[in-house]
Amino acid sequence: MNTNLTGVVATLILTIVLAIPLGRYLAKVYQGERVWTDFLRPFERLLYRLGGINPAEEMSWQRFLRALLTINMLWLVYGFIMLFYQGVLPLNPDGNPSMTPDLTFNTVISFVVNCNLQHYSGESGLSYLSQVGVIMYFQFVSAATGMAALAGVYRAMQEKQSSTLGNFYVYFIQSITRVLLPLSIVLAVALLACGTPMTFDGKIVLNTLQGVEQSISQGPAAAMIAIKQLGTNGGGFFGVNSAHPLENPNFLSNMLQTISILLVPIALVFALGYYLKRRRLAWIIFGVMTMGFLSFVMGTIMAETAGNPAIAQMGINQDLGSMEGKETRIGAEASALWGIATTATSNGSVNAMHDSMTPISGFLQMLDMMINALYGGVGVGLLNYYIFIIIAVFISGLMVGRTPELLGKKVEIREMKIATLITLLHPFLILMGTALSSYLIVHHADIGWAVKPANWLNNPGNHGFSEMLYEYTSASANNGSGFEGLGDNNFFWNVSTGIVLLMGRFLPIIGPVAIAGLLAQKQYIPESSGTLRVDTPTFGLMTFAVIFIVAALAFFPALALGPLAEYFSMHP
Repeated sequence: MNTNLTGVVATLILTIVLAIPLGRYLAKVYQGERVWTDFLRPFERLLYRLGGINPAEEMSWQRFLRALLTINMLWLVYGFIMLFYQGVLPLNPDGNPSMTPDLTFNTVISFVVNCNLQHYSGESGLSYLSQVGVIMYFQFVSAATGMAALAGVYRAMQEKQSSTLGNFYVYFIQSITRVLLPLSIVLAVALLACGTPMTFDGKIVLNTLQGVEQSISQGPAAAMIAIKQLGTNGGGFFGVNSAHPLENPNFLSNMLQTISILLVPIALVFALGYYLKRRRLAWIIFGVMTMGFLSFVMGTIMAETAGNPAIAQMGINQDLGSMEGKETRIGAEASALWGIATTATSNGSVNAMHDSMTPISGFLQMLDMMINALYGGVGVGLLNYYIFIIIAVFISGLMVGRTPELLGKKVEIREMKIATLITLLHPFLILMGTALSSYLIVHHADIGWAVKPANWLNNPGNHGFSEMLYEYTSASANNGSGFEGLGDNNFFWNVSTGIVLLMGRFLPIIGPVAIAGLLAQKQYIPESSGTLRVDTPTFGLMTFAVIFIVAALAFFPALALGPLAEYFSMHP
């Protein structure tokens, strides 16, 4: 085993070792038990008082969702004003201009919905005020929104019969003060030690060895990078994200950031087991997710270390693997792990250019986002998996002749309708968007208010199709990474992906919360010999099969036209 592969294994082991106690801690926080961060309660009470919130007030699932959607709407308005006028606001030492209306529309939505799709270059597209007061702020609150929604579902699953899910604002604030903020401080300090900058000074002007002046951007990067990873946000301070040597200086910082991408999503799975006192169920869910995740990681590592066959035919040595678009300080194996970790968790940050990876890697990264439930983003990953559990329970019940039940509650037609609609929404948004953009490319449609479609793509054929498919997949999955051969900073892509971002974020939150609320109101049925158990390996395999069958049926034709066709064209 080479050194880089050893680093990959060590990263995965450390992540799990840290996630288990963090999961126990998260369960205690959301249950209101005593934890070491209780010293923050006076500060939290101050926030409740300032916001006019009664923390003891219980919310129905309808009111819970209204609170969630209302506060996110206010952030959209705030963000649009800040970015549209950033050129005349303070903390802009490099003189970066304000954003155009369509780019502002896309950027604000992208960060509010925890996607962080960036159609701009970080260091030249935003002022320091925008980076900290808008982008970094949204990275905290968008992550906390997903965690609060999941905490409400935990509460619904725990109760034998209840009409309330707890208080959204309490879950939301605790997710920031008790989880995201402390972890971000620790990670930011560690990144500072690795060499990541944290300053409000402008660009540094240096003389190179060739005697040429070079301006190097810096800024308050360490703090933003910490929450971008821990909150599965992914938006980079610098344009090339964590491939930038200041954002990700060395292999140690790369390990720390990879662990941070996976840590909270995995911990939330274990938190479910501690919260419900059903640890076996949590391990089954973790096992299903990990089985899919590791298969994707191994496939990507094999593809990237094998090299590019087209380059091999030229007689060029590829002992280091396929290194196009990668950083030598990180290597092919760690880049492959990051590529799957960032797409499995809807994080979207990159330490290598996904557009340069081999077709099989691109295929697996897209499939990762199309499934969108192998760990997933903080909170929402488990919400997506919850939908698959509902479907698997219903199908399994029909197959064995038992009433479909989940933790003592009957799953009936109303819950199945919601689950089915949410399941179909994801492929609808991805495939419809890709079909529309492909039509405009093929017919060179004159759409007037956008860049000519012929200028969108830097690559023709199958890879060009993959670039458009990847963009809508990333937007719908709230991921944010991209095949950057696509020219996406224009009216068409800013607006179309902005709409997909909104629908792909909030409807998959509304659906699971509504299902959980409806099930919580039903009469509890004690487990018996006729109960369909959901904490067994058999049911875990059933859920695994449902996930991949749904993904295969919905997405295989599109993947066959893109990355798979490109792969076979390289291997005649």
